[in-house]
Amino acid sequence: MASLKEVKTRINSVKSTRKITSVMKMVASAKLHKAQGAIENMLPYQKKLNKILTNFLSADLPIESPYIRAREVKRVAIIAFSSNTSLCGAFNANVIKMLLQTVSEYRTLGQDNILIFPIGKKVEEAVKRMGFQPGEIPPTLSDKPTYQEASDLADLLMKMYVAGEIDRVELIYHHFKSMGVQILLRETYLPIDLTRAVEEGKELEKQKEEEREVVNDYIVEPSAEQLIADLIPTVLSQKLFTAAVDSNASEHAARTLAMQVATDNANELIQDLTKQYNKSRQQAITNELLDIVGGSMQ
Repeated sequence: MASLKEVKTRINSVKSTRKITSVMKMVASAKLHKAQGAIENMLPYQKKLNKILTNFLSADLPIESPYIRAREVKRVAIIAFSSNTSLCGAFNANVIKMLLQTVSEYRTLGQDNILIFPIGKKVEEAVKRMGFQPGEIPPTLSDKPTYQEASDLADLLMKMYVAGEIDRVELIYHHFKSMGVQILLRETYLPIDLTRAVEEGKELEKQKEEEREVVNDYIVEPSAEQLIADLIPTVLSQKLFTAAVDSNASEHAARTLAMQVATDNANELIQDLTKQYNKSRQQAITNELLDIVGGSMQ
């Protein structure tokens, strides 16, 4: 059995750890609140953008855009979102696992034909361990995403796709659904699936049934087809920014939950150690009393 001093030292150590996890939980919670605010501010713009696109696509107009042309995949780019730091549960491990699975599906293309753009230091380290040279990404896109950085990356990917340097782009990121639920998604970024865009737009419309109907009798110049073709790059930039914000909010939610669990575990351990300390102390006092009584009877 451990001595009283050892048990007391362990109690103090766990209490110190509890203070750290408690503070980290409060910091992560504050960052999550800020990230949720960014999502809420972005949603009206995203919904309106999808609504405009859906309204025009529902007219079955012939669309000509280099970003919707699917072709044989000979070279692929993968964008994976993770955090820069750990202590957020299985958040990073799940992203890396999905990345490994995706890379294994494209192994037949050859390693030189698989480009990986890691957003976050944890997935970047994993990419290097896999033997890949990671693409250059703005360092703040993981913890402090901005639309300008996301737009710059989207422009790079679109230029590479139009030039034929890549034939497909995939995204791997967590979608923030609630404090306790973050869904890991793998989506095709390029070529863009307009059918899916229409379905997403219809889903948004179902969620907004209380809104009054809008007449779609627009006068468009120079043409509706040209407007959609010009709108698609904006949709792609918004999509990448949405993924970055989603991943950022999911990271803070996962860290808040992980630190809450760690704090709860520390409280339970402190209770168990305190009971052990009291029992050991009581046993020591009892032994001393028995020694005194035994000595006085001799």
